[in-house]
This record gives sequence, structure tokens and C-alpha cells, in this order.
Amino acid sequence: MTQHTEKKFALCVRDDKCKDLELRKIYQVIADKRAEEEGYLRIVDESGEDYLYPESYFILVRLPRKAQQALVAAV
Repeated sequence: MTQHTEKKFALCVRDDKCKDLELRKIYQVIADKRAEEEGYLRIVDESGEDYLYPESYFILVRLPRKAQQALVAAV
């Protein structure tokens, strides 16, 4: 039996002029409990790599499975 793990996504609402983020764009969040405890999210940014950004830059959003699949396929 295959278990589906729902991916997490976040809407960028602040970028402080960071070149690897775009305002109002949805990014995939990589689970990182330690980073979250420190107030950061691990985000797959425009470089295609995952980096830590302040949690205050994003709002977590829930997306339908088809939207999740489309966003992950685009990375």
C-alpha cells in the first residue's frame, strides 16, 4: 500500500529584496522541524535549491492534490 504524504506550500508575502524569492508566488516547503523551531522555513526557491527563510516571509497554504502535483512537477 502506497502512503500519500501531503506536501506543504507557502505563499511569499515578503522578500526583503531577496533575488531568489518572488512576492505572491507559491513555494514548496521542505519539512525541517529544527528550522521551524527557530522561526524559519526550508523553501525551494527560484534557484531550485532549498534554503532557510524567515517564517514571517510566508503564509502556509493548503492546496488541492492536483495543484500540489503541478507545482512539484514544475520545479
